[in-house]
Amino acid sequence: MTIHNAEFHKSVSDLGQLPDPGPSEVVFVGRSNVGKSTLLNTLTGRRSLAKTSSTPGKTQLINYFSINDGQCWFVDLPGYGYAKVAKGQRYEWGRLLGGYIRKREEIALVVLLIDARHPEMESDRQMMEFLDFYHRPYAVVLTKFDKLRQKEKAYAVKALKSSALKANFIVNYSAISGAGRDKLLEHLAIYTG
Repeated sequence: MTIHNAEFHKSVSDLGQLPDPGPSEVVFVGRSNVGKSTLLNTLTGRRSLAKTSSTPGKTQLINYFSINDGQCWFVDLPGYGYAKVAKGQRYEWGRLLGGYIRKREEIALVVLLIDARHPEMESDRQMMEFLDFYHRPYAVVLTKFDKLRQKEKAYAVKALKSSALKANFIVNYSAISGAGRDKLLEHLAIYTG
């Protein structure tokens, strides 16, 4: 897949605000502070397409980005697993995220981002089970892979391969070096028509 342009389209706080049915949607989901915004920016080549923050839990809405003049949507979901967010807010995020994944027919692929430094988090395992239960095809991207030593990289890959058995593919990704970007785009081409 070659990305010629990427533009922010809209933010959604309620399932009734989703765009009309149309092109396929590639959904990016992961724990708070896993690097979803950074990955979206490096993947599209747009430095400030998705807003990044050092404060976990900043993405509170479903954000739609138009790729290649509407060829497909990239969809950034709120992060999960961040304890400092108020309980009521966590519930609302969970309801929004869960309802979207369960009901949205346009979802072609869910890209689950997992921090390579923490490849065995229970919340990530639960997300894989949730996606599997609703028959959503998913892939795993190990973010922050460049921050690991060689031995840690081998451990992270092995841990993921044993827990993400139903993942369509796994990519090791570095936003700093760009490693994994081309491979991820090659995989995404299959799902974006």
